[in-house]
Amino acid sequence: MKHAAFTLAGTALSLSLAFSAFAAGPLRIAADPVPHAEILNFIKKIDPKLDLQVVELTSGVNANELLANGDVDANYFQHAPYLKDQEKALGKTFAIAATVHIEPLGIYSRKYKDLASVPENATVAVPNNVTNLSRALFLLQSQGLIKLKPGFSDPANVLATPKDIAENPKKLKILEVESPQIPRTLDDVSLAVINGNYALEAGLTPAKDALGLESAEHNPYANILVTNPNLASDPRIKELAKDLQSPQVAQFIRQHYNGSVIPVAPQS
Repeated sequence: MKHAAFTLAGTALSLSLAFSAFAAGPLRIAADPVPHAEILNFIKKIDPKLDLQVVELTSGVNANELLANGDVDANYFQHAPYLKDQEKALGKTFAIAATVHIEPLGIYSRKYKDLASVPENATVAVPNNVTNLSRALFLLQSQGLIKLKPGFSDPANVLATPKDIAENPKKLKILEVESPQIPRTLDDVSLAVINGNYALEAGLTPAKDALGLESAEHNPYANILVTNPNLASDPRIKELAKDLQSPQVAQFIRQHYNGSVIPVAPQS
């Protein structure tokens, strides 16, 4: 009887603590407008007890600095290689709470209908941050446009720069640009390598419009929910992580983005 009483008391305490955490206030999440904020707003509909305050990011705002400073409780916009680079730059350690979806990086053009038509000395706009620059170079390599030096075969474990290009048969000119600005360069460059979220924001459909698209299989660039280590066990964070990896959210992503955003969660 004493054991049962203690068990019931412990359960009641756990429920009480969970309720207190949910009642403590809104969970502030910094997110890119597309698709991250859209996915979070869908969660607000299917899980109204989880009080989410979605803070949509604007150009130039570093969501990891917001998190480090306590201005938000979590962020949802980045992949693990980028987070790792940010931890080094900021001297901070964060916690990954959930792995959610992949936004395949794509090669786009308003001047050419296929990559074979791209002429010599063409200019290619690529992201200027370390991880996505490397990711873009690996994509160009996978499409046969360049070849990196020996040893650059695993994008998850090695970062490439333009100095690591060993073969460039078309003599492509690599132009490094801030990721959110790359869609605006489409009229001025031959090719542009654009992150999936920025392509969607620009009205592009990666699954249809990209001349070359990153494979989702064994892709190390899945987007993640990130928080501070002291909040990793917060019931609100755990609830959000569960929602983000749920069959309902996976189905929403598949139906809403038509292959341009790919859920990591298995199909329901």
